[in-house]
Amino acid sequence: MPKILVADDSITVRKVAERLLTEAGLDVALAASADEAIALLANERPDLIVSDVIMPDKSGYEVCSFVRAQESLSNTPVLLISGIVNEEVTRQAESCRADGVLKKPFQGSSLKDMVLQLLAKREQRAVPKPAAASTGSPAAPAPEGAKAFRVTEEQLQVFRQAVSRMTELEELLAAEREKSAQLAQRCTKTEEQFQASRQAVSRMTELEELLTAERKRSAELAQRCTDLEHLAARVKEAEAALDCERESSAQLVDWLAEWERRRSTHRTNT
Repeated sequence: MPKILVADDSITVRKVAERLLTEAGLDVALAASADEAIALLANERPDLIVSDVIMPDKSGYEVCSFVRAQESLSNTPVLLISGIVNEEVTRQAESCRADGVLKKPFQGSSLKDMVLQLLAKREQRAVPKPAAASTGSPAAPAPEGAKAFRVTEEQLQVFRQAVSRMTELEELLAAEREKSAQLAQRCTKTEEQFQASRQAVSRMTELEELLTAERKRSAELAQRCTDLEHLAARVKEAEAALDCERESSAQLVDWLAEWERRRSTHRTNT
């Protein structure tokens, strides 16, 4: 049974890949990082490696370059997977001599189809060509362990069932993603409303404090106005009394002047 090593830091991607490849009749080993995959390659010789392009420690390009640099692994097919497949990703994949790049999330049976195709090509390369008939020499025996890989009817049936199940799961996943997006949107709107409410409460408290201060200030001003009005009334009373005193003083001065005049006249006559 061919063995596939899947390296991806996403547990979801690892589990989906494991399910698809296991249902296709393949043995699967999982690695959560590039370093873990390289450590596994020190003791195991998988028939094919599936590696994510972007991982926290090393990239899938580095994993592929490591495989190509090992004599015992150099012919092992490497399939890179990436959430974005563009000219730059394709160029770097060709630079490290990867056998292909597949976009994730996987659509339908794309992962299994490509893995099976690469395994078939690998087995075809491993089968030695028969010697020419004209030489009369017997065909060289196949190297030990070089067994041609064939997809059986049972594997095809399992593959078809897996494709059907994968389609169903993709539909469920799409529905869950849509539901999650709606929930996330609702949560965001609720959070915005909550923040707006908090700001409104804070503003209301601030306005209440300002209103209390203004009311206190208005009361103080009203008291001052009352005091000033009382003082103004007293000033008017004092001014009126002063006018009366002035008028009385003026009359008294006139009376004294008249009295002096009469007195002087009387003295003159006597």
